Amino acid sequence: MTHLVVLCTFGKREEAERISRLLLQKRLCACIQIVGPIKSVYLWKGQEEESEEWLCLMKTSYKLYKEVEALLVKEHSYEVPEIIALPILMGSPSYIKWLEEELTKEG
Repeated sequence: MTHLVVLCTFGKREEAERISRLLLQKRLCACIQIVGPIKSVYLWKGQEEESEEWLCLMKTSYKLYKEVEALLVKEHSYEVPEIIALPILMGSPSYIKWLEEELTKEG
């Protein structure tokens, strides 16, 4: 497992876009899709909640994950942001090659 898709939700589109650009500028992610708005239903401090959110799908490498997580924790407005990493088990060879090339370039 060398590549990941990191999922993170945001309460405002502008915040999702700002943090996505930071991740790209630092070459911590090669591609980020911002999907939304979505409706999230969840438990928070013992209460059922719902909110409109924006979901970011961030493509990165396993070795960069800790830096991605640190940036998200630092920049995110949520007390406990959703940060979940899923392995990319397979992908087209040309896409994986592009992903590797972008993540190893100097930012």
